[in-house]
Amino acid sequence: MHETPEQGTMIANGAAGPSPPEHVRPTAEGRGDVIGRSETRPSIGELVSLLSEKTSQLVRDEIRLAKAELADKAKHAGAGVGMFVVAGVFAFFALGTLIASAVLGLANAVPAWLAALIVAVALLLLAGALGIAGKSMLDRASGSVKAVESVKADVAAVKEGLSHERS
Repeated sequence: MHETPEQGTMIANGAAGPSPPEHVRPTAEGRGDVIGRSETRPSIGELVSLLSEKTSQLVRDEIRLAKAELADKAKHAGAGVGMFVVAGVFAFFALGTLIASAVLGLANAVPAWLAALIVAVALLLLAGALGIAGKSMLDRASGSVKAVESVKADVAAVKEGLSHERS
């Protein structure tokens, strides 16, 4: 089969492959070395490109981590605030019931006030339990964000690496 420059080089199985650029010469392994470079280490340009790529990927990953952590903390904070609101509503009704029981107890001196007092105490106990649960949810939502600590560690590692390179 006749080969043209557009067809490329012939491969052993008969398929045509692309021609290598002029500055690349094929080796026995079929890889191709850049003319004028005998080492297999990447060039400065390749290293800078890789550094840029890895740095931007690291920043994107850290931002995703921070967003996920903040969303989780916001969810717990919202649940804690919701429980505080419900506890406040129950405390409001308990106060109303306590006032009603005091009025009934003073006005009649009959067992009706006792029933109102039992309801008020039960509502206060429920409000107290919800208040404690809401506080624990808010406590869980507070604290430092791990992504911020991770970024600080990354910056420190890069600074340390740069200081060792200069030495």
